[in-house]
Amino acid sequence: MTAEFTLLTSGYDVRDPRNAGRDGFERPWQVASTVSLLRDGDRAVVVDPGMVDDRKLILDPLAGAGLSPEEITDVVFSHHHPDHTLNAALFPNARAHDVWAIYRGDLWYDRPAEGYQLSPSIRLIETPGHTPQDITTVAKTDEGTIVFTHAWWSATGPAEDPTSTDNETLRASRRKILDLEPALIVPGHGKAFTPDEDTPV
Repeated sequence: MTAEFTLLTSGYDVRDPRNAGRDGFERPWQVASTVSLLRDGDRAVVVDPGMVDDRKLILDPLAGAGLSPEEITDVVFSHHHPDHTLNAALFPNARAHDVWAIYRGDLWYDRPAEGYQLSPSIRLIETPGHTPQDITTVAKTDEGTIVFTHAWWSATGPAEDPTSTDNETLRASRRKILDLEPALIVPGHGKAFTPDEDTPV
């Protein structure tokens, strides 16, 4: 059995040309998370249900994939920045996953993320760098391994993460991900891309 991948919405970040000259206070930044859907057996997983211009950008493609928000079983946060978590409440029946634990209702189940299997074809690995708590979702699909990660903001990197305090750890996490030989990388704020020799490490 392999997982099926649907891109719900492709994000963008503060380096977008629309943000030229903005200071983030009087004129707020525009930023949106890439939001993805994975299905594997009875599991329907949304990765990084964060900020978007309109919630329809998540909900309409979800409906197009034949699912209601209530049918989502799991939500994964690559990290805890609001631009990747803000719309988690759209999915009232989902378990939430981060680096530390699984959360559902008022229950908090401690567990390490490294190697945790959400389903037979979907697992989590720890990939600190963008933040110390970053995780990556790894899915085995008919197209090969697909990873969902904030180790890259987009296909171009950036080579040095401007918000990271530990780019050496980030580079180690990127190497860990590339060692999986992914067919596709779904970054935090951009279109999915196939890694090649120009992919920043």
